[in-house]
Amino acid sequence: MRFWTRTTKRSARPARPEFDAPLRPEEAFYAVGDIHGCDVLLGKLLARLEELSHPTAKLVLVGDYVDRGEQSAEALRRIHRMQTEAGPELMICLLGNHDRMLLDFLDDPQGTGPRWFRHGGLQTLASYGIPGVALTAPEALWTAARDRLREGVGEALETWLRGLPLSWSSGNVFVCHAGADPDRPIGMQVERTLLWGHDTFESTPRSDGIWVVHGHTITERARPQDGRIPVDTGAYATGRLTAALLETGKVQFFST
Repeated sequence: MRFWTRTTKRSARPARPEFDAPLRPEEAFYAVGDIHGCDVLLGKLLARLEELSHPTAKLVLVGDYVDRGEQSAEALRRIHRMQTEAGPELMICLLGNHDRMLLDFLDDPQGTGPRWFRHGGLQTLASYGIPGVALTAPEALWTAARDRLREGVGEALETWLRGLPLSWSSGNVFVCHAGADPDRPIGMQVERTLLWGHDTFESTPRSDGIWVVHGHTITERARPQDGRIPVDTGAYATGRLTAALLETGKVQFFST
């Protein structure tokens, strides 16, 4: 008597894509990580980059200029002044999720304020000399705090913040605040992903040869990996603000 044993084939997992594209920006540039109200560190990092005297490198800031640190007002003023003097062609400033939360507070203080306060908004208010608002406070107090912040920021700087782009590209390098969806074409990324990140960004390499430079997620040691170049080293908590110099075929990191 013959017996047959049925075997069930296990579905093979799709092969994890490998990222081996060479780094080829069209021009050299520095990418500066999340500043988070650390204006003193920003001044130190800029002084160091100036000492390097790279003749053509542009400066790209990946966003999150405010919150958590104690000098958001000073950092915003410095960055706005620098870009006004240099021009947006030489200094590119991207929008981060914390910068978006500040703008949301200006638009809807009572509706968005509690969340912003939990994520560092209180430090930003304090940098403008404005006390926080109790979560149970009436709408009038939220509106008053918003009005004081709007006055402190100023019309020109608020307009500048609202006009900041979500990304910038050079050659096969894409710079944004939080990351990109690896399964979506780089030109079709959605705002939420660019500001807040994507679940598979850090686990799935892109298959199109695009390098992604980003902040948002704190890394202990900045280094390129699988087509990702992180530059957020947690300045407000570690005292290390980091910039990456990207050139054809190489990347170098500099920190305070």
